[in-house]
Amino acid sequence: MRRRDRLQTTSDPEPRARLIDRLNGWAWRALSRSERAEVTRYAALVRTAGEHEQRLQGLSDADLSAEAARLRGSAKAGRPPFGNEELVAWCALGREAARRAVGLRAFDVQLLGMARMLAGDVVEMATGEGKTLAGALAAAGFALRGRSVQVLSVNDYLARRDAEWMGPLYRLLGVSVDWVTAESTPAERRDAYAAEVTYASVSEVGFDVLRDRVCTDAAELVAPRPDVALVDEADSVLVDEARVPLVLAGSTEETTPGERMARVVASLRAGRHYQTDTEGRNVFLTPAGERAVEAALGGIDLYAAEQVETITQVNVALHAHVLLHRDVHYLVRDGEIKLISSSRGRVATLQRWPDGLHAAVEAKEGLSATGSGEILDTITIQGLLTRYPTLCGMTGTALVAEEQLRTFYKLSVTVIPPNTPCQRVDEPSRVYTSTAAKEEAVIAEITAAHATGRPILVGTLDVAESERLAALLAERGLACVVLNAKNDAEEAAIIAHAGEEGALTISTQMAGRGTDIRLGGPDGADHDNVAALGGLYVIGTGHHPSRRIDDQLRGRSGRQGDPGGSVFFASLEDEQVLQYGSAHDPSAPVGADGRVEDRAAHRQVAHAQRVAEGTNLTIHSTTWRYNQLIERQRELLGELRDQVLHTDHATELMAQRCPDRCAELRQAVPTAVLDEAARLVVLHHVDRCWADHLAFLADVRESIHLRSLAGQDPLAEFHRTAIPAFKRRLADALTEAADTFERVTITADGIDLDAAGLRRPSATWTYLVNDNPFGTPFERALNRIGRALRGSRSAPAEESSS
Repeated sequence: MRRRDRLQTTSDPEPRARLIDRLNGWAWRALSRSERAEVTRYAALVRTAGEHEQRLQGLSDADLSAEAARLRGSAKAGRPPFGNEELVAWCALGREAARRAVGLRAFDVQLLGMARMLAGDVVEMATGEGKTLAGALAAAGFALRGRSVQVLSVNDYLARRDAEWMGPLYRLLGVSVDWVTAESTPAERRDAYAAEVTYASVSEVGFDVLRDRVCTDAAELVAPRPDVALVDEADSVLVDEARVPLVLAGSTEETTPGERMARVVASLRAGRHYQTDTEGRNVFLTPAGERAVEAALGGIDLYAAEQVETITQVNVALHAHVLLHRDVHYLVRDGEIKLISSSRGRVATLQRWPDGLHAAVEAKEGLSATGSGEILDTITIQGLLTRYPTLCGMTGTALVAEEQLRTFYKLSVTVIPPNTPCQRVDEPSRVYTSTAAKEEAVIAEITAAHATGRPILVGTLDVAESERLAALLAERGLACVVLNAKNDAEEAAIIAHAGEEGALTISTQMAGRGTDIRLGGPDGADHDNVAALGGLYVIGTGHHPSRRIDDQLRGRSGRQGDPGGSVFFASLEDEQVLQYGSAHDPSAPVGADGRVEDRAAHRQVAHAQRVAEGTNLTIHSTTWRYNQLIERQRELLGELRDQVLHTDHATELMAQRCPDRCAELRQAVPTAVLDEAARLVVLHHVDRCWADHLAFLADVRESIHLRSLAGQDPLAEFHRTAIPAFKRRLADALTEAADTFERVTITADGIDLDAAGLRRPSATWTYLVNDNPFGTPFERALNRIGRALRGSRSAPAEESSS
C-alpha cells in the first residue's frame, strides 16, 4: 500500500497526525525539485518582462488597450493560457496597465504569482504581498485567452470591493467585469455572469447553481457553465469549508416539539440527571434523568419502540442545552440564532445546524422556530468547485494544506517569496498549567507591550474569550477595540487602524478579513515611528485546530518587510489539549507564575494540534468519499434535466411510454404546448425523485456506521445501498411521469398543474448547513466504543511497562 493510501485509511488520528508531519516533509522534498525548477523558469520569464517596461510606458491608453486586443486575438483553442513569449508580453502589459489604472506597479513576485495561477496552481503569498492585484491580473489573463472567470471570495463585501477596486484595470485591458452579491436580482446575476470576469462569494455562486436545478424554463436559468474558478483565501474555502453543504429548501408544513423539550431538559440538573464525557463533546442521561424525563412527558417509556422519535428529540434538546454555548458557538441577534464560523470567528451568514439541532437551540433561547423546510437539493462547496475545468487560487497559508489540495482537487501549491524578506520575530509558545495562569500572563504581556506604545493584535479562540479578555483589560485601565462576530460589520475600519501607535485590538479570527494592517494607520503616516517600536505585536491566546489558522494570525504582522513579532500562549487546560493531548507529568518544574518550561509540555501542546489536524483530515476524507457518489448521481440527473430543459426530450420520453396519449395530444394541442406540458410533468417527478433520494441518503448516512460494528465497511455498504436505490428512484420517476401524463388535463391553454397534483413549493430559500459540532449520535457512539477498545488494548502494555 502506498504511503498516501495508508494515510487515508488510518482511523486513529494520533498516528495520522504523525504521518501528516512526515508526509508533508517527504512529499515537499520529493515533489519540489520539479516545481522549484518550474518556478525558476517562470521567474526568469517575469524578469524578462521588465525589458518591455520602458516601451509600454510610452504608449497611450488606447495603444495599451490595442496591445491587449492583439494578445486576445492570438489565443488559439486547445492551447495553454500563454506560451513563453505571450506570458512575457502579458506580464509587461499587465504591470503597466495596473500602474495606470489603479496606481499599483506589480512587483516581480506578484507577476510570478499571477503566472502560477494561470498555470492552475494555488499560490501562497504572504499577507500584504498584493494577492488582490495578482489575482486580478490572472483573471484578466484567462479572459484574454477566451475563458470565463469567476473570482470567488469568502463574502459579498470582498467580492464587490475587489471588483470595484480592480474595475479600471479590467476596463483598460478591454475585459468586462461585474459582481454578484446576496442583494443581486436574477436579472443582475445574469448580467454579472455574462461578464468575462465575475466576482462573487462562493456561497452565492453555489446558491445560483442550486436554484437553477429547480427551474422549469430555460429562460429562468442564471448560473453559467463553469469554466475557471480563481479562489481567494483558497485554503479556507477548499479545505476548512469544503464539506459545508449549501442547501436549497422548499416550503412545507412542519411542526417542531422544541419548546416542550427545551423546558424538560432545562429542569434537569448536571451530575444528577445527566453527565458529560471528559472531552465535553457528549452528554447522556443518567437513570435518574431518564426517570425524570419520562415523568415530565406523561409517564412514557422512553425506550419503547414507538418512542424512537421522542428519545431523539430529547437527546437533541439535551445537546443544545448542555454542549452549545452562547457567544462561543452562536449569537442571538435580532431575535435569531446566528452561528459563529469556527474557521473565521464571525457570523456564518445563512448557516444552520442540521438534525433538528438548530430548532433545539432556538427553543433553548426562547425564540420562534424557523423551519428548515424540505431539502430540494444540496451541494458541498467541494462538490461545487470540482465542477470547474480549471481551478486555481491564492492564500497566505497554502503549503500546510498542500496534501489536502493535492488529494481532493489535484492542485499543486507554489510558494511565492516575499518582495522584501520577512523581519517578523516569532517567539516559541509559552505554556502554563491552567487557564487562569495563562490569562494572567497574557494580560501582563499586553500591559507591558502597550506601555511602550507598540500596536498589539490579540487573537482569541471565540467571542466569549474576546469579551472576557477585554473586560479584564478594562479593569486594569486598558482600552481596546474588540473585533468579533458581534461587530463584524465594522471589521474593515477596525483592522485598518490596528497598526497605529498605541492601538490595542482583540479579534476572534483574522482569516479572510480582507484588509491589511499597515503600520502607522491606513495611510501609513506614522509608519517609521511605529516601526521603531518593533512593529505590530501579535499575541495568540491559544492554538487553533490548524497550524494554518495560527499562521494566518501571525501573518498580520511583518507585512512588506516591516518589523513585527508574534507569540502564542497555551495552557494544559485548553480544550484542545484536554481533548487530544496526553497526560502531563506532575513532577515537571513549574514557575511561580504557572509557566511550564518542561519540553514535554510543549510537545504535548504541539501534539494536540497535530492530532486535531489529523482528526479534521479524517472527517474531510470520509465526507469526500461519501460525496463522490452523490455528486456523480447529481451529475447524471443534471444531464437528464438539461436535456429536458433545452430540448423536446420530455416529449420523446412520453411518446415512448404513452404513444397513444401523445398521438392524441398532437392532434389536439399545438406542439409548443405539448412540449411544455411534457417538460413540466417530467421535471416535477425528476425533482421529486432527487429530493426523496437526498432524504433517503441522509437516513442511510445516519445509520450506516452501525454496520462497522459488524465488521462491514460503511462506505462500501453506503455504495451498495445508494447505487441501486438511485436507479430504482429514477426509473420510478419516469414511470410516475408517464402515469401523470396519461391522466393530466392538457388543453390548448396548457397544463393544469394543480389539478394534476404537481404543486411545486410556494417558496424556496437557501442556507448553509454547519456540521453538527458533535457528530451524529451513531458517530458519537462509535467514538466512545473506539476509545474504550483502544483503552483496553493499551492496558496490558501499560501493565507490562510498569
